[in-house]
Amino acid sequence: MAKSLEDLLKERGDTVGMLRNSQIGMYVYPVVANEFTNWRDEQKAWRDSAVLFDQSHHMAEIMVEGPDAGAFLEHLGINSFAKFPVGKAKHFVPVTPDGYVIGDVIMFHEEENRYNLVGRAPTINWVDYNAQKGGFSVKATRDERSPMRPDGKAVTRRHYRFQIQGPNADHILTELNGGPLPDIKFFNMDWINIAGRKVRALRHGMAGAPGLEIWGPYADKDEIQNAIIEVGRKHGLHQVGSRAYSTNTLESGWIPSPLPAIYTGDGLADYRRWLPANGYEATGSIGGSFVSGNIEDYYSTPYELGYGFYIGFDHDFIGREALEKMKDRPHRRKVTFEWNAEDVMKVISSAFQRDEDPFKWIDFPQPNYASASFDKVMMGDKVVGLSMFNGYSFNERCLLSLGVVDPEIKEGDVLTLVWGEENGGTGKTSTERHRQTTIRVKVSPTPYAREARENYVESWRTRSH
Repeated sequence: MAKSLEDLLKERGDTVGMLRNSQIGMYVYPVVANEFTNWRDEQKAWRDSAVLFDQSHHMAEIMVEGPDAGAFLEHLGINSFAKFPVGKAKHFVPVTPDGYVIGDVIMFHEEENRYNLVGRAPTINWVDYNAQKGGFSVKATRDERSPMRPDGKAVTRRHYRFQIQGPNADHILTELNGGPLPDIKFFNMDWINIAGRKVRALRHGMAGAPGLEIWGPYADKDEIQNAIIEVGRKHGLHQVGSRAYSTNTLESGWIPSPLPAIYTGDGLADYRRWLPANGYEATGSIGGSFVSGNIEDYYSTPYELGYGFYIGFDHDFIGREALEKMKDRPHRRKVTFEWNAEDVMKVISSAFQRDEDPFKWIDFPQPNYASASFDKVMMGDKVVGLSMFNGYSFNERCLLSLGVVDPEIKEGDVLTLVWGEENGGTGKTSTERHRQTTIRVKVSPTPYAREARENYVESWRTRSH
């Protein structure tokens, strides 16, 4: 029986087929209720009043500390540490020796020689592996995401993590703090008071609206949450369930789950031997109409995901040479696709026809049915882009997706997205028998929400290249 990812890949012999037919099932945001009111009102609230996002369970953490902590992380990431003092955060992006994205996390510089990284498994795994490899004086301590299906068992994390977002967020936070908030710049940290406790806070804005992310010991979670809800009532605060939470990125423009580019390359063989045969990279799924026999066709570069300006060529890091070679080439760029409402209704109406298989079901508000989605986007008979993360925005009254397009594609172009998988669908448990069809999509700005485009400081959300 395969013990590592490398064993599994050799045993299966077809990486794309393995991931396209994964049995992992639908992605589940653990512990947090699906809805507290209804997902439509919860989406509206981050635009119109205020929301409370509970991020305590769906992300893993890894604490990196020691005299070499900064040098170690700078070696792994494309980001420069030249201006990264204590009290700031970064969107940390590591790449492979060939320059392809492994994943991304938010990295908090909490104390001298101590950093906390929070996000999905691929980057956490890469950091952990490299810390164990040695060569740097660091200690890495993991805190895994909560189980997808805890089945009533108690769940405990190292930290609770909340975001209070929306136009009324500062009113709520000021009242909780007992006075004016410190002037916290975007992606900077400070301390505020909630329920008599000092709480760490980051200026952030996941939904394209202003607010703070706060965190502290998990034992304080209920007390802090109850205080926020009590004060928030008078300001229209909505708790956001997992159904609406997963769609907030559509308006603000972050592609949350690129495929980790670690399945090929002799230089990563030891890493694949370190990764387990039942981990994220081994069990994650690929879905969508884009099919290639070469797993590398599913990889992404920092340039096409909008992270090119993060790349600090002022330091040596894994993948630097490859990114330098790519730098001046044409790159695909990140865009939002606005789906044609008439074509979407055609797909939905097929579920009520009995004479043949329906088109692939579009679930609301989140139609993604794989860990990493890749639907091909066509101009005529040519593939000119990929749709990579889909969802419905009640605020915009339309289905949107985030993805990438070839350099010659312009904003406003109407293209054709192929929806559904070929030959009736793959063997994924999340995929019912269905027919493929086409949906017209208009190439639109990223971020799609005007609030995010106009009011964010310059960052990955406001850059298009």
